[in-house]
Amino acid sequence: MYDLAIIGGGPGGYTAAEKAGKAGLKVILFEKKELGGVCLGEGCIPTKTLLYSAKLLDYARHGDRYGINVEGVAADFPAIMKRKEKVVRKLTGGIKVRMREAGVEVVSGEAFIEGREDGGVKLCCGGQTFSARNLLLCTGSESVIPPVPGLREGLGSTVITSREALAMTEVPAETVVIGGGVIGMEFASLLNSLGSKVTVIEMMPKLLGPMDDEISAMLKAQYEKKGVEFHLGCKVTSVEGGDVVYEDQDSNTCRVHGDRILVSTGRKAVLDGYGLENLGVELAVTPAGRPCGIKVDAQMRTSVPGVYAAGDVTGFSMLAHTASHEAEVAVGDILGEDEQMHYNAIPGVVYTNPEVAGVGLTEAEAAANGLDVRVLKLPMAYSGRFVAENERGEGLCKIIASGSDGTVLGVHMIGNPCSEIIPVACVAIERSLKAAELGKVIFPHPTVAEIIKETLSM
Repeated sequence: MYDLAIIGGGPGGYTAAEKAGKAGLKVILFEKKELGGVCLGEGCIPTKTLLYSAKLLDYARHGDRYGINVEGVAADFPAIMKRKEKVVRKLTGGIKVRMREAGVEVVSGEAFIEGREDGGVKLCCGGQTFSARNLLLCTGSESVIPPVPGLREGLGSTVITSREALAMTEVPAETVVIGGGVIGMEFASLLNSLGSKVTVIEMMPKLLGPMDDEISAMLKAQYEKKGVEFHLGCKVTSVEGGDVVYEDQDSNTCRVHGDRILVSTGRKAVLDGYGLENLGVELAVTPAGRPCGIKVDAQMRTSVPGVYAAGDVTGFSMLAHTASHEAEVAVGDILGEDEQMHYNAIPGVVYTNPEVAGVGLTEAEAAANGLDVRVLKLPMAYSGRFVAENERGEGLCKIIASGSDGTVLGVHMIGNPCSEIIPVACVAIERSLKAAELGKVIFPHPTVAEIIKETLSM
């Protein structure tokens, strides 16, 4: 009997397997596709690889701003995609090595839960039966396809999700992106840089959902300058071939054409197809009563003893770094560690150009909760390094601090490379640092990260 069986080899699954294996537990990991899950195969890594190529293309096109004249700049799309595949293969191989070094048994196949048995859980895969004292569910998520007439019918041809977008062989001349969240904006950024005429249709009145309103508006303005067209507060009513029909804010019927229509309206937990019903775990539900994930406590324990869940399958925070930490907490509970999952300092990043990053409370969230806060903000141009490396670049750093004692509650930024700076804010919020305490930290000069210290001095 195994000490721990894990279904799903994404960031949650392989992180848990490695920690448990190194701790001396007998671990088996089931993955029906490739190790790395959605993040490595069709999400985080391939998209960021493509976005980096797009960023280099942008820099080359505008090299004259930095005194560098580059002639004949062009994107070699097949080569860009080939490099993406190479990066994914390299990292997938690295995970395999980590599993081997941790003593984890990896089974390639679709695991199915047969049910509980004395002292554990019984599973089958590929005609074999396996037993484990503990089970960790890391089955991830999948794209949501809204019930819009013509949308599902066109899926795989004109209509694509992020999965198909990462397998494109050519850049579409015109692209309509349905959904202005993180995934939608990253693909809008990529395709805009590669020369596609991009239109984004979003049902909400702003981009990027829960991210800071002011930062969201700045990103929209910068991409409008790049030629991206936005229709916010608009509801898609049908898809007719390559046309997306939608209602605008005044209830007028409009349509826009796309050679490709990218659906990026969110993701949902994968709850079906692996025998979850045979365990009888309690599910989390939406206000409308629909199942949206596996319900867990602060130790990632489900309602069934010895059964844990981590990552997108919980339906709570669908981010790879969240999944990894939840998995560590789950394994820690099995090992007797006293640790709980906290969600107040989980960063969100949008890898557009410029990047957007945020952690903790936004200004709007603080106001909605009736909190007395002090909002400090400063243009990124107050950082000498930012000015040196971002000609004509615009950016902002915003810090939300408690009005009573100055505790840092949130930090939100737009401007490159804020994805590399936001961890400073994560530490501050996780450790409940006060603005005055964070302001005493010595930052190296010149760095863009100094903008945090500069903003705190306002």
